[in-house]
Amino acid sequence: MSALFNFQSLLSVILLMICTCAYLRSLFPSIIDRNKKGFLGTFYKLARIGERKSPWVGAACLIMAFTVLFLS
Repeated sequence: MSALFNFQSLLSVILLMICTCAYLRSLFPSIIDRNKKGFLGTFYKLARIGERKSPWVGAACLIMAFTVLFLS
């Protein structure tokens, strides 16, 4: 089943994208920051969410890991 049709998989993909974009922005800020509009602006926005909501994103990752490992 595709990740778009399974809610748990969709949440996993979104959380992984947020964490990946925030990490890549910390390594290469000029690549992420120059694309603030359009399709590539999505990665900039995900990186900003990962930076600003860091404790909440971390908690969501821990909860998601628990549910994937023990409840599915």
